[in-house]
Amino acid sequence: MNLIGRNREIQLLDAYYNSGKPEFIALYGRRRVGKTFLIDQKYGGELCLKITGIIDGTAQEQMAAFVISLRQLGYQGDIPKNWLEAFAHLQTLLSQKIVAKKRCVLFIDELPCFETPKSGFVKAFGNFWNNWCSTRPEIMLIVCGSATSWMIKNIIDSHGGLHNRITHEMHIKPFTLAETEEFLSSNNILWDRLSVLQSYMVFGGIPYYLNLIEKGESLAQSIDRLFFAEDGTLKNEYSRLMKSLFRTPAPYIAIIEALCKKKKGLTREEIADTMKTPNNGHLSECLTNLVQCDFIRYYNVREKKIKATGGVYQLSDFFVFFVNQFCKKATTDKHYWTNHLNTSTVNNWMGLAFERICLAHVDQIKKALGVEQIGTEYYSWRSKNSEEGAQIDLVLERADRIVNVFEIKYSEGEFSLQKDEYLKIQNRIAAFKQETGLRSALFPTMMTTFGLKQNEYAAQIQKALCMDDLFVD
Repeated sequence: MNLIGRNREIQLLDAYYNSGKPEFIALYGRRRVGKTFLIDQKYGGELCLKITGIIDGTAQEQMAAFVISLRQLGYQGDIPKNWLEAFAHLQTLLSQKIVAKKRCVLFIDELPCFETPKSGFVKAFGNFWNNWCSTRPEIMLIVCGSATSWMIKNIIDSHGGLHNRITHEMHIKPFTLAETEEFLSSNNILWDRLSVLQSYMVFGGIPYYLNLIEKGESLAQSIDRLFFAEDGTLKNEYSRLMKSLFRTPAPYIAIIEALCKKKKGLTREEIADTMKTPNNGHLSECLTNLVQCDFIRYYNVREKKIKATGGVYQLSDFFVFFVNQFCKKATTDKHYWTNHLNTSTVNNWMGLAFERICLAHVDQIKKALGVEQIGTEYYSWRSKNSEEGAQIDLVLERADRIVNVFEIKYSEGEFSLQKDEYLKIQNRIAAFKQETGLRSALFPTMMTTFGLKQNEYAAQIQKALCMDDLFVD
């Protein structure tokens, strides 16, 4: 399979490969996002050595996996007594293999797995880089791990032997809509854009999940087979995902469940109240880890004049949102999704998911507005004062003193803006202006799937965008 997307990442890897100096590159990102695939496809047979940790493996199993890789370089000795000895053997073997002025790409995958309790792996690894790799211009060391928070804390932001040793870090993110469409097409999944959009609501641009869709299936058939069939491939994926990333997954799951219930998200204080847990350092650590793992996002909300105060956490992972909405029900219906299409529950979820898709494609929205070169801040907004609890789906605050106030509507045809909805938009904008004190020009803007049907109220909207604008590469 050829690489889809990842153009920027490939350009960076090429630059690092040709830098002529030692390189230490840390890749991180959500599990299943394609980190390993990127390196395997990019370098393939060029790798001097690939070492892979064992998820949930014991200390003995991790060392055994390391030694198996060493044997590919010709190692014939016994199992090392500790990690310092193991890296000493690796250094000896690589010294014999390295050819002057020729890149030696060393890839250590699932690096966090090797750091079992009291193993000393990170210290030995740091010693390996500091005392040998960093003096070898031929070495290009790439490390990768799905436990993003561990990678950031122990490798990228290390305060120990690896402090400031990373030469480059690369955050591998899910596909955009355009990349998702290209990926599905490369697998001969020739859906229309509405189906691609709906698939993004479920799988969220995660290549591993998208690759499970089979040619000839409708999206509904794929969802039923993968999530609701008795042996569905993704039936237990969420549980496995949490356990593989967090040693104690319960508090993380509780935070996610709390955020699933709130459209615009919750403040830290609200999360603590909902969970009935202390608002302390442990909660901060859990929230930070979830942000770093790309499950939730944190954004500031304007609540006082000119100043952004406070912040809100919002669920941003589409797969996690879908599973929590539909897959925790004790159903034996193997065709649950097909049988519940066009119900109010599914339609409401699609509306919320479409809003989140727009928030994940702000760069594409800026391009459609012609303001990609203008500095912006974006956020969702909720009123603290209005009795109706006015909410705005997306606010795009621009440096040219214009604020695009978005109303996002999902429909399966042209959206007809009627008087009552138009008045609601106006009331939300008025509440936003009053509570924030912003003096910028406020432009009512709409994002719909198939565009606005022209009428007297549509004419009052400053700018109308549609689904196709989100598919721009």
